[in-house]
Amino acid sequence: MTDAEENPGNARQREIYVSGAAGIEPAVPVPFEELEAAAVEAMDEAAAGYVRGSAGSEGTAARNREAFDRWRIVPRFLRDVSERDLSVDLFGRTYGTPLHLSPIGMQTVCHEEGELASARGAAAAGVPFVLSSVSSYTMESVAEELGGTPAWFQLYPSTEDAIVESLVDRAERAGYEAVVLTVDTPVPGWRERDLSRGYLPQLADGVGLANYTSDPAFADLVDGEPDPEDFATVQTFFDVFGDDSLVWEDVEWLAGHTDLPVLVKGLLHPDDATEALARGADGVVVSNHGGRQIDGSIAALEALPRVREAVGPDPTVLFDSGVRRGSEALKALALGADSVGIGRPYVYGLAVDGANGVEEVCRNLVADLDLTLGLTGRARAADLDRSLVVDEREL
Repeated sequence: MTDAEENPGNARQREIYVSGAAGIEPAVPVPFEELEAAAVEAMDEAAAGYVRGSAGSEGTAARNREAFDRWRIVPRFLRDVSERDLSVDLFGRTYGTPLHLSPIGMQTVCHEEGELASARGAAAAGVPFVLSSVSSYTMESVAEELGGTPAWFQLYPSTEDAIVESLVDRAERAGYEAVVLTVDTPVPGWRERDLSRGYLPQLADGVGLANYTSDPAFADLVDGEPDPEDFATVQTFFDVFGDDSLVWEDVEWLAGHTDLPVLVKGLLHPDDATEALARGADGVVVSNHGGRQIDGSIAALEALPRVREAVGPDPTVLFDSGVRRGSEALKALALGADSVGIGRPYVYGLAVDGANGVEEVCRNLVADLDLTLGLTGRARAADLDRSLVVDEREL
């Protein structure tokens, strides 16, 4: 690469400015705050509360944001950054960007096409996509929309082993490249916005059940044909969804059941990360579920450097929770993440403009990351380390 225009940040800025000169403003707001406001306006009140909300006082979500501010970037200059490389290697495959779209369920509360539109947007932007177990569309139909774009399947545990086996087997056949076992939801979080309205999407809208109602192992538990609008089907789902008896031996079992890489998501303690790897996991995801599970938890970013130090330089460590801009993704990469998950921003894009909204948000974040990388005097995302940032409390 020798032409600066080939760098995604330069290309994206030029595209926006040229359109602006012609009187065409972006259809999807660029600043996160304006994007969120537009998304809230596009959704009904209960759905907006569900997407925006977090556990209890929402202090953990706020702490996620505050943690980024405590780490300050230390740029270096007079270095050749004309050829920038955002690629990272994960599980023997090279990914074009160190960003991925984190699993978010029940996306039809944001837009009628839900995960199908998100998959198209991710594919158009070339950003890997992680599909939630509680998708409003089946994993097979979402995989078709993704085409060859890398995709992983996020797995919630179940009290029925047959359902877990079936979902994982289907994910393998559909072309998903990894299984992301989420372990930070042994019981539901106390989400006051939803409780104040008595709103739960599965009950109110019958969404998020597609992977279950289409599954033969789940169908065996239902009296009759599974129907997401039938209360008996929904009740069966709640009977089997999640498993508060999950233990480390279950991670071992899953790793032995599938040939796909297994990542354990939702870890904050270094000892849990090392245990996950010892039990056969191929990587971990440092995350506090975007602040949606525990009120008063540490920020995910506070946990990240400790986890990386505990597991060493080689194991795969992913990160999410609270990322809104490219500079924040850059900080997470410097503190030990191999890839950084984006959550609320892309579903806000979905709410505003469907697949195009997701694509626009992804392209903006990749561009922001690319430009910020260059502005720090670094040319390769894979080479970032702690020398990029300093804790302001140590200044």
